[in-house]
Amino acid sequence: MKLTITTPFAILVEAAEVTHLRAEDPTGQFGILPGHADFLTALIPSVVSWRDAGGTEHYIAVRGGVLEVSGGDKIAIAAPEAVADDDLARLEGDVVTRLRRRQEEEQAAHTDAQRLYVAALHQMVRFLRGKSRPAMPGAPLGPGDGFTA
Repeated sequence: MKLTITTPFAILVEAAEVTHLRAEDPTGQFGILPGHADFLTALIPSVVSWRDAGGTEHYIAVRGGVLEVSGGDKIAIAAPEAVADDDLARLEGDVVTRLRRRQEEEQAAHTDAQRLYVAALHQMVRFLRGKSRPAMPGAPLGPGDGFTA
């Protein structure tokens, strides 16, 4: 079977002699052998494994995606993000590292958004108390500034 695994940014795997593939969708794990019926399913975040004609096992961690089998000899997987490695232990380490990094980035972005929100609230309170004016040059603010009610 021919296997192609892609993300929006790259073709990660193009394997021509796949003898067996295992993947996981919301109903559980499943296997695909040559001659499989046409099939389409949504994958969950999991590790997809396949064996080549030489008997070597390969792995790729996918963050969900779609798997399609067509013609009994073509398997295509499209995933939003994936990490490939033939060493399962090293793949686990890579995935854990990426997840931690993403979590730290998301936390930093959340903290920055909260700081902006608090700064905007402070600015509004100061303006409403009359301690400062908005930083808009030429804006009419009162009777002496051309404001008419």
